[in-house]
Amino acid sequence: MEGELEEDESFTTISLADVGMSEARGTAALHTKLDEVFTMNCDMDGDMENQMENQMENQVEMEEKTRLINQVLELQHTLEDLSARVDAVKEENLKLKSENQVLGQYIENLMSASSVFQTTDTKSKRK
Repeated sequence: MEGELEEDESFTTISLADVGMSEARGTAALHTKLDEVFTMNCDMDGDMENQMENQMENQVEMEEKTRLINQVLELQHTLEDLSARVDAVKEENLKLKSENQVLGQYIENLMSASSVFQTTDTKSKRK
């Protein structure tokens, strides 16, 4: 186990025997080794934080995309409903126009058949 580090999720254990130096030099080497391990742990913590931030950002992006997709689908359905309604109104309008033409023709025929609605020459009666 010489020169090896024991790590778990919370800390790293280094024995002085693993450093392999005299006690005076061992203390300096130990501090250096501890600094390296601390830096390495900080880097790992930083990487983990970055990964967690990226995952949270990705999740927020996915939720936003899902919300937008649902909103687009809802708007598409609304547009389909409005288009169907416009088509129905156009159809009803054509039907009413046709009925109005028939009624107009019927009224004209009644008026021409009745003596009350006959055109008279008002200029000739005044003289």
